[in-house]
Amino acid sequence: MSAGADISITSLIMHASPLVQGVMCFLVLLSIVSWTIIIQHGRYLKHCRKEADAFEDRFWGSSDLNTLYHGCVGNREQSAMEKIFVAGFKEFARMHRDGVKNKDTLMDGTYRAMKVSCSRELEELENHLPTLATIGSISPYVGLFGTVWGIMSAFIALSAVKNATLAMVAPPIAEALIATAMGLFAAIPAVLFYNRYVTKVDKLENQYLNFIDEFSTILNRNTAANAEKTDRKGQPS
Repeated sequence: MSAGADISITSLIMHASPLVQGVMCFLVLLSIVSWTIIIQHGRYLKHCRKEADAFEDRFWGSSDLNTLYHGCVGNREQSAMEKIFVAGFKEFARMHRDGVKNKDTLMDGTYRAMKVSCSRELEELENHLPTLATIGSISPYVGLFGTVWGIMSAFIALSAVKNATLAMVAPPIAEALIATAMGLFAAIPAVLFYNRYVTKVDKLENQYLNFIDEFSTILNRNTAANAEKTDRKGQPS
């Protein structure tokens, strides 16, 4: 780029070396992928939180767990917490049908079934978050690579000029520095929303685990009460 030429950002990008332009295009692609994940996953996490809150209201407002279970089974689009509840209740009922009488065995089997279901749902919640973390980590280095290469190329070209002026040096360096700016532009939102979404996933995980503990406590209490009734009936009058 000659001195006195247009030094707008668009012109600098257009006159950058092919490799630097390739780096810029790659960073633009990373930014598009990042914002797509940010928007879609943000909506998904918000939806999951609403579903979890709604099911907890149904759970605590229900007086019959069997009715609630059949209602959840009949729902084709079960929420994460519904799947955890169904997994636990189904395993608890299966072990009862198989004649398992030991309370600890019953509760251990039920708890494990809910934990497995919870782990599956957490994997879904954490989907795409590693991609955000990767974009946030590599984007500055990709931009820096473009900058270093651009500056190196500029100085190599200027070495052939006897009287280099600031007007000759500034545009090539500015072209290269744009790559660093684009790297930061891609990285900062990715890191920011990654940390935010990890916090949201942790909150949902705590909500799921608290529900598992509360539901296990209810089943444990009901099992103990039924066992006590059975013992009383078996005692001679």
